[in-house]
Amino acid sequence: MIKTPPASGSHVKFLSKQEIILVLITMLWGATFLIIHHTMEHTGPLFFVGVRFLTAGLMSLLLFRKSLAGMTRYELKAGCIIGVGVFLGYTFQTLGLKTISSSQSAFITALYVPMVPFLQWAVLKRRPHMMSWVGVLIAFIGLICLTGPDAASGLSFSPGEVATLLGAVSIAGEIILISRYALRVDSRRVTIVQLLVAGILALAFMPVAGEHIPAFSWVWVASGVGLGVMSAVIQFAMNWAQKTISATRATVIYAGEPVWAGLVGRLAGERLPPLAIAGAGLIVLGVLASEIRLPRRKKDPELT
Repeated sequence: MIKTPPASGSHVKFLSKQEIILVLITMLWGATFLIIHHTMEHTGPLFFVGVRFLTAGLMSLLLFRKSLAGMTRYELKAGCIIGVGVFLGYTFQTLGLKTISSSQSAFITALYVPMVPFLQWAVLKRRPHMMSWVGVLIAFIGLICLTGPDAASGLSFSPGEVATLLGAVSIAGEIILISRYALRVDSRRVTIVQLLVAGILALAFMPVAGEHIPAFSWVWVASGVGLGVMSAVIQFAMNWAQKTISATRATVIYAGEPVWAGLVGRLAGERLPPLAIAGAGLIVLGVLASEIRLPRRKKDPELT
């Protein structure tokens, strides 16, 4: 049966099962921020990323080992390409944080949000729905408010800022790549490959970045293993959910990560300024706005 949209009037589309899953993993992302912040006192960033993603890859391998028998070259290629995107996003952001403030990093990284709908249109040939654009705009303004008024001041295209911008591009590319391959691959097999690739590349890049293996600490061991399990869940959920959710709509949901991070920080005793609270509210509003569907002309192509 062919479903047709209503002739007139707008309607709000309730969150699908896939969208609810993305909201939940975004909450997990937000919860990891405080853990990573404390773990960086005991280890270098690349080593930690390597341990985290290798743990995630091995966990996925253990859980989905029976599915490996059907691995195709296309799935191996897709997993490797997405894995490179994951690695680049984390690596460039980490390199940038060596020379710029966390607020500047957050501001520049947030640029991936408006990048995704344009990349979706250009690369995937899928024009975002009008309200998806509105949701992206509102969420992006909310992210700017969360980073604070000083984050955008003093930007001078320094090496750290350029590295962080490349990280934002990599994050946007990862989201687009997941959407591009999602319908043609098995989510379990691609998840295994991309996690292992990201972890191996992070460890291999350590000598280039001048990073050394840290002294043993139960802090980075526990954090690496714990967040590795979470990463396995997160990456699999992204690969699975983006089979039916557009890259743009997924991005609006992902933009809520700092909101959950702020809530976790508040529980830990941190206080958010009023502007940041307003920003968090705008991000939530952006997610809700992206769910509204305005009436379309009868002959308009389907929007995503």
